[in-house]
Amino acid sequence: MTLDRFYPVFDGLNWLQRALPLGVKLVQLRIKDMQETALRGVVTKAQALARAHGAILVVNDHWRTAIDAGCDWVHLGQEDLDDADVSAIRRSGLKLGISTHDHAELQRALSFTPDYVALGPIYPTILKKMKWDRQGLDRVTEWKRLVGDIPLVAIGGMSVERAAGAFAAGADIVSAVTDITLHDDPDARMRAWLAATRRAAMPVSSPCPNPGRADAPVRTRR
Repeated sequence: MTLDRFYPVFDGLNWLQRALPLGVKLVQLRIKDMQETALRGVVTKAQALARAHGAILVVNDHWRTAIDAGCDWVHLGQEDLDDADVSAIRRSGLKLGISTHDHAELQRALSFTPDYVALGPIYPTILKKMKWDRQGLDRVTEWKRLVGDIPLVAIGGMSVERAAGAFAAGADIVSAVTDITLHDDPDARMRAWLAATRRAAMPVSSPCPNPGRADAPVRTRR
């Protein structure tokens, strides 16, 4: 399975209905406040829509709903991991992405053999209040050395103009939220993202689960 280098995050089905016909191939659905019955319906529709467009849908947090809806991917933050049954997630066949912000969180994430690791915020973000300062591009380079072949997602304050720097620093995938949702012309912005990320490189492969540790020896990136 391959992961596209452009990874927008949206909070509703309406955004997927706009993004997927434009050619977005990797997208996260992040809905925090919705009744379970309604959420299940939205996730089921989102998964069907993604498959119809040959795209990968990643469901944020709601792993039980993702399993029930027959999804392929789930993303968990560090707080989500406290309550998640990762064994059940793996038994269901779901692939797993995990957020990280410091070395302790990275070591914890790697213990779950994730299918990608996200690092953020790379730049200051207005999406939500965070206790972490901007990570910066040097941290992206460091994280890539530590995660090796596991795809690395750069998120937080990312824009089309900043994407090339993140890729050059070692990110395999760049994720965007408000650079699209708050833009005057979101569709044009998504087209710009698609053009920029597809110029950067070909899609990256998600490896088979491979246990690792944050203190493991550095592997040379080929």
